[in-house]
Amino acid sequence: MKTEIQTDLESKKILKWGIWAYFLLLIFEGSLRKWVLPGLATPLLVVRDPIAIWLIYLSWKRNLLPTNIYITAMFIITVLSICAALIFGHGNLFVTIYGARILLIHFPLIFIIGKILDKEDVIKIGRVMLWISIPMVILIALQFYSPQSAWVNRGVGGDMEGAGFSGAMGFFRPPGTFSFTNGNTLFFSFLASFIIYFWVTISKINKIILIGASLALVISIPLSISRGLLFSVGVSLIFAIFALLRKPKNFFKIIIVGLVFIGLLFVLNEVEFFQTATEAFTNRFETASDFEGGIQGTLIDRYFGSFIDAFSGSSGMGFFGYGIGMGTNAGSQLLTGERAFLIAEGEWGRLIGEMGLLLGSAVILIRMLFCAEILLKSFKNLKSENLLPWLLLSFGLLNIPQGQWAQPTALGFAIVSGGLILASLNDPEVQDENIKST
Repeated sequence: MKTEIQTDLESKKILKWGIWAYFLLLIFEGSLRKWVLPGLATPLLVVRDPIAIWLIYLSWKRNLLPTNIYITAMFIITVLSICAALIFGHGNLFVTIYGARILLIHFPLIFIIGKILDKEDVIKIGRVMLWISIPMVILIALQFYSPQSAWVNRGVGGDMEGAGFSGAMGFFRPPGTFSFTNGNTLFFSFLASFIIYFWVTISKINKIILIGASLALVISIPLSISRGLLFSVGVSLIFAIFALLRKPKNFFKIIIVGLVFIGLLFVLNEVEFFQTATEAFTNRFETASDFEGGIQGTLIDRYFGSFIDAFSGSSGMGFFGYGIGMGTNAGSQLLTGERAFLIAEGEWGRLIGEMGLLLGSAVILIRMLFCAEILLKSFKNLKSENLLPWLLLSFGLLNIPQGQWAQPTALGFAIVSGGLILASLNDPEVQDENIKST
């Protein structure tokens, strides 16, 4: 007969495999939709949903499903939004289900990941990301320099027009293994947090892989033609400097990390393919900055301005909005036959437009309060020399409160990053003791 402790350990092991499957499908889902199974591109859009449902079910069955105010409040709000969408909104059941799944089956995963995994598990995921980054940057380099008709640039469902997005100087923003280019930006933005962590705690990683991944990160910035990636890496560096400067003995670690990245830039700047990508990236940056109004337009207005826009555009809608799911691309496809932003491109505008001012604001508040909690916990962990949650937070704070969760890849990275931040706060030895004591 198995003891209760053995059953709990086995359940956690199975759940860990499920979390790994969710994580790997997040990275390679686009590959399945573009190259491996293009004929199944539409159902593969929600390929992670069955895993999410299974993780929730098994966690509940084994009494490992976390219960907190965030999950409870989000569940109540979503149920009310479902009823409102069917009675007062667009009335389409499939659109409603598609929109509700974001909050009902993906949002709880943040806390399941945070309960099942611990700091060592997070470090393992970080190591895997470093390994993946090297072939990933080779892929985006091929996509960057290849025509959109090339196989590497094939779009979702085998679309021969290509998956690249308008960039600069005739070059397109490459998507990597993802369905859309935002996945490439999110992957390398998240990778930056781990790379900085491993440079600070260099004994936890193979140095050759770390150098290779660092090189991949630096190369990815111009190849991506993404200002968002540059800003995200900059935020991670600011978080790292803040954490390390709290103790003078860490000053040399800052110098080492800085010298590594400066050295990589000098070496790469002598390579022609990097020079070309840098020129395209610079051209895109200058053109977009002139159009949007410099740093204020590209950073301040893009992030903080959408807060104001979301509320200012709510005056003409009903109390319950237009209906949950309507603001997603898949929802617009089902309702109109075309992919479009029927409500708003920004996340906050979408939430308020779909769910109304009261319920939409409640969802925003829950996400903001969760971010405030992990911010405080991560900051407190700096005292015990645990830099990992703080560095991961540099990515999470840009994507959990305002990330475009209607887009599956952005949703996946927000959920995974939130869960890994919580998990990085867990000491492995304490986790084991808690299981034995229950």
